[in-house]
Amino acid sequence: MADFKDETVVVIGLGRFGGALAMELSSLGTNVLAIDNDRKIVQSFAGELPHVVTADTTDVDALRQLGVPDVHRVVVAIGTDIEASIMTTSLLVDLNVPDIWAKAISRQHGTILQRVGAHHVVLPEHDMGERVAHLLTGRMLDYVEVDADYAMAKTKPPHDMVGIPLHESRLRARYGVTIVSVKKETDGPDAAFGYATPDTVLMYGDLILVVGAIRDVERFANAN
Repeated sequence: MADFKDETVVVIGLGRFGGALAMELSSLGTNVLAIDNDRKIVQSFAGELPHVVTADTTDVDALRQLGVPDVHRVVVAIGTDIEASIMTTSLLVDLNVPDIWAKAISRQHGTILQRVGAHHVVLPEHDMGERVAHLLTGRMLDYVEVDADYAMAKTKPPHDMVGIPLHESRLRARYGVTIVSVKKETDGPDAAFGYATPDTVLMYGDLILVVGAIRDVERFANAN
């Protein structure tokens, strides 16, 4: 661990979530130390990740030997073994790791992880379920919650927004949302999103990114 920089991310648990996370971080150029207690799983990643080891992360001595306390950010991606997830997170807190992310498989599990000291708790299955539900029940093409009651959605403009500059649309007063970016249909399928301005005029085939309170974003996306 002596060669690892402060930017190193330790990923503990190489199931579907942890394995995908470690691989993506590595592909982005992040220095990753991946850990799992299953030797076969570790061997399967040996040719894919430069630093992957077998260890029991419920053992504080094992964490110290790997230099985990010297790393700024650790992700506990342990799946169904809730006891190991909680114990590992608790040990990381005791070791004063500055930024601990932990995967939870339920809200109750997440609450416990927060109570033992995890700085961030993610519920991948729950979050994906919510996202798909919003996409299935409306006209949104993509949807991301960025806070408890705030979201960004990709959608197409309602009919009453077409053909007039945004500053004339009274968008904020009518819907309570803001259009932050536009991909113009006339620019072709390979066009990139660009910033929306008060003078932007939307057309029927355009794609837009809209932000606001979840209820307002849904109401806007379903308006027509």
